[in-house]
Amino acid sequence: MQRLVSSLSKIRSELSLPGDKSISHRALIFNAIAEGKSKISGLEKGLDVMATIDCLNQFGAIVDTTNLDKGYVSINDGGILAFNQPQRDLDAKNSGTTIRLMTGILASRPFPTIIDGDDSLRRRPMQRIIEPISLMGGSVVGSNSEDFPPLKIEGKSLHGIEYSLPVPSAQVKSCVILAGLFADSQSIIHQPVFSRDHTETMLSNMGANIEIIGNSITVNKSILRSVDMKIPGDVSAAAFWIVAALCHPDAEIVVKNIGINKSRTGFLEILKNMGADITILNKHMMSGEMVGDIKARSSTLKGVEISGSIIPNIIDEIPVLALAACFATGKTSIRDASELRFKESDRINGIVIELEKLGSEIVEHKDGMTIYGGKKLKGVNCHSHQDHRLAMMLGIAGILCEGNLVVEGAEFSEISYPKFWEDLYGLGSF
Repeated sequence: MQRLVSSLSKIRSELSLPGDKSISHRALIFNAIAEGKSKISGLEKGLDVMATIDCLNQFGAIVDTTNLDKGYVSINDGGILAFNQPQRDLDAKNSGTTIRLMTGILASRPFPTIIDGDDSLRRRPMQRIIEPISLMGGSVVGSNSEDFPPLKIEGKSLHGIEYSLPVPSAQVKSCVILAGLFADSQSIIHQPVFSRDHTETMLSNMGANIEIIGNSITVNKSILRSVDMKIPGDVSAAAFWIVAALCHPDAEIVVKNIGINKSRTGFLEILKNMGADITILNKHMMSGEMVGDIKARSSTLKGVEISGSIIPNIIDEIPVLALAACFATGKTSIRDASELRFKESDRINGIVIELEKLGSEIVEHKDGMTIYGGKKLKGVNCHSHQDHRLAMMLGIAGILCEGNLVVEGAEFSEISYPKFWEDLYGLGSF
């Protein structure tokens, strides 16, 4: 699908965004393995989350989507003991969260399962979950004995381990935590740096025997209790609108009821260090997560250094931070972000290719990029690289640069934000 975008002279907008994708996946999966019935409101409706629902229903978890258009789904009572061998291979589609979290659960179930995905997911490395599950006594084998999907999982009795994560990944951490809930002894997981903690927060609220001390997590065998949840707005989706407002010469945008968990808001601190006019209003708690309204206004930005321990916190926001750096004065350096090579696309290469097309002075590195800001960007034909975050980055670029910008592969935004283009065109006349 192709989308045409052009600049706007003025932006004044208030937006309500889809539910947080990371929290939506976890709310579904954790309630499906818990005892009791639950109702989940504000669920993100992108293709990734729909893949999670489909996988859960294949096991008989019964995620009732009858009222999805009314804003909620219901999960019937059953819990982990009601899981049965699926009648067909599971399809995680494009979702790394689905395949990695589900593998942590399936490793202990008394039946074999195969879980697969699309071409993009088949290029994403799975050794990082295969290794710890194998150390716990589980059996997970990639395609042709390699470390890529499809994964063949043979359910085994698991035992606890003490394990240091080789990369700071919330998906890998969550996989090991979930396996630890069903192991016969305690597991201790050490993270190299702090990564997003929705799994730990949610499981603790559901009765899991889990303890967090510093960057270490101790997990014991647990029975979860289902909990009704309201999903806060997706902070990673909010980042696109925030950058749009900051980089536009005459803009103010408010995004409502956004999750502002400290493990997800590093990009706000980076933008503030760049000189951004950002205010958080109406802070309150929602289903165990801190939420607020984020107001962003036109700002004069300056380049900064982005590297080190903050990278896991901002990994999903780097595409739009790179766009912001194009409108900043001076040099912005993004390093220690080699994990971007293994997302839905090689995001480092994709960001550099597309921003360079627009006229940015940008240099690619093995683990990131350097952007020399202050160059005027001009609309051209661009491509999403079949990556939802690049599609949205380019959409925002279109309202900021001179002339018309065409986004090929615009439909990939539906992976996480089905209404993105509707919201973008709602900002003004195109």
